[in-house]
Amino acid sequence: MKNIIALVFDYDDTLAPDTISRFLESRQVDVTQFWRKTVDPLIADGWDPVPAMMYSLIKVSRILPDTQQFTKTAFLDFGKTISFFPGVTAVFNTLREQTADIAKKFHSDIELEYYIISSGIDDLITSSRIAKYFTDIWANSFFYDSKHGKITFPKRIISFTDKTRYLFYIKKGLIGPGIIGKPFEVNRKFAPDEIRVSFQRMIFVGDGLTDVPCFALLQKFGGTAIAVYDQNHRENWGRAWGFTQSDRVTNIAPADFRKNSALHDSLIMAIERICTDIALVKRTYVG
Repeated sequence: MKNIIALVFDYDDTLAPDTISRFLESRQVDVTQFWRKTVDPLIADGWDPVPAMMYSLIKVSRILPDTQQFTKTAFLDFGKTISFFPGVTAVFNTLREQTADIAKKFHSDIELEYYIISSGIDDLITSSRIAKYFTDIWANSFFYDSKHGKITFPKRIISFTDKTRYLFYIKKGLIGPGIIGKPFEVNRKFAPDEIRVSFQRMIFVGDGLTDVPCFALLQKFGGTAIAVYDQNHRENWGRAWGFTQSDRVTNIAPADFRKNSALHDSLIMAIERICTDIALVKRTYVG
């Protein structure tokens, strides 16, 4: 097992305000009506929330004028304009530098890798300014028609426990272009010496109910789970507090990634704890 720390993020309402709603606004779609009148009735009828959202996007797109319909190009173009929570665009370089400084104290070679596991739309995420920092990104995706590039059917759906599947991808090193088209590889049994990143060396940062399975998995196996909330939306505070009450997360903090913020300090403390564990394992192995 290599000396790697995996810092894994949800995306919408964790790194950036809800990008799907913002995209809908850019296409002149009534966001409140979309969620309450289109998505919620499907959920009440037994649909899983994520397929309900993706089906609703397809349904709404089809009734819009041609110039407003949802296409791959539209998603990619909007992704480039996404605004993030405070400090997000700088935090990746900052944490890597701080991790390198911490690793020097322990005389260890430790790498910090970033991942996204999201129930958002992949083309909104992969085209954003911060996509370059991530070793891999997993999110919902659409199949687009070949003539106009319009969304026609879900290609990949990531919901609730589906998110934990990608923690196993990280654990087993199933990352990058080489794993595309090999969905069953994650079920292959890996020997202990083949494990790339243990759960104990993972940190997951998320905000919502779709993140609960990841929170729970890492809490169970010694990883770190941190819940964040948008300071500008008070209705989300109670949800984040509920995660601590049910022992789902290690800590909660506002979605403020600036240096010396509560969230930044929580991330550094988690990284220091993992670096200490790595140093102890190394010392035991050598000694």
